[in-house]
Amino acid sequence: MNSIWELDTFYRKRDIIIIGAGFSGLWTAISTKEKYPEKSVLIIERNTIPLGASTRNAGFACFGSLTEVIADSEKMGWEKTLELVTMRFNGLQKIQHYFKHDEIDFELNGGYEIVNTEEPLTQIDAVNKKLKTITRLDQIYTLKQNKIKEFGLGKSEFLIENPCEGGLHSGKLVQKLLEKCHELKIEFLFGTEVQNIEETDKVEVQLSTDLSVIADQLIYCTNAFTSKFLEKENIIPARGQVLLTEPVDGLKLKGTFHYDEGYYYFRNIGNRILLGGGRNQDFKTEETTAFETTEFLQNHLENFLKEVILPHKDFKIALRWSGIMAMGEEKSPIVKQFSERQFCAVRLSGMGVALAPKIGEIIAEMI
Repeated sequence: MNSIWELDTFYRKRDIIIIGAGFSGLWTAISTKEKYPEKSVLIIERNTIPLGASTRNAGFACFGSLTEVIADSEKMGWEKTLELVTMRFNGLQKIQHYFKHDEIDFELNGGYEIVNTEEPLTQIDAVNKKLKTITRLDQIYTLKQNKIKEFGLGKSEFLIENPCEGGLHSGKLVQKLLEKCHELKIEFLFGTEVQNIEETDKVEVQLSTDLSVIADQLIYCTNAFTSKFLEKENIIPARGQVLLTEPVDGLKLKGTFHYDEGYYYFRNIGNRILLGGGRNQDFKTEETTAFETTEFLQNHLENFLKEVILPHKDFKIALRWSGIMAMGEEKSPIVKQFSERQFCAVRLSGMGVALAPKIGEIIAEMI
């Protein structure tokens, strides 16, 4: 049984409850509180720290490689693709507006893509022209053949550079967002799982602690874990496995890199290599919310390290982990109101760093 002090404070009624304390939940809370400072906002997170993908990704500050943009345009059309790229690009600008580079280890070292066929190169000029309205640059994608040798890459026919991308420290970004939330008097219940939701003339959120909290409005920011609540939405969990090397002597690599339409992604963290991806080698196994690594895919990533990133160099693996992304039939996130009092901002398709700042603004306008 809880005390009157607890019931009157931690478990009291709120104006808005957000489920999920990852990037989308934190940015949504910040945007909402900035727009409606008089409203009380509570974030409920089932883990002791934000988990999912926000603190387990590769720390890419990116908005789309050349082949990814081409593939998206062929699947969704240019209107939706450019809308998505605009949200990502503006999201990265917002991060840099809110936080100093050294606060979140933001390094604008450029984004690169390794391409092994000539076909995408024939579309560079056309894609650059499309993206100029977003980036205000004549050439966002340029061929940088000299850097293949400079970075010491193997099995790389062509290298395309994007000067507007870079890397950051995902953990430090989450910490700065939490600090901002506390500054705005946004409240939290960590280590608390939501069991059930009931909506009448209010929303009752039933918790794993055998208690419930009431709110006027509820926002789901649960990304890959949304199916527990919203079964009808097209959300496919996608596990991203990652490894990190020990320091590598004489490492030449500097920047963030994509390979094979973004299914592989790697970067330097100082003089270490972080490598993730490869789920296209075993799609079905990786459609899971289980935080595990598999021997098959980890071996595959190590082989990729040997052949592409660090040919002729010795390395040791320091860490292995996985994060859970949310995919769907197309890349566009699901940001909508689906009942009188409930909203969702989910399915960020592995682009949560860039998308979440703008998604938070959209939800704030909706409520």
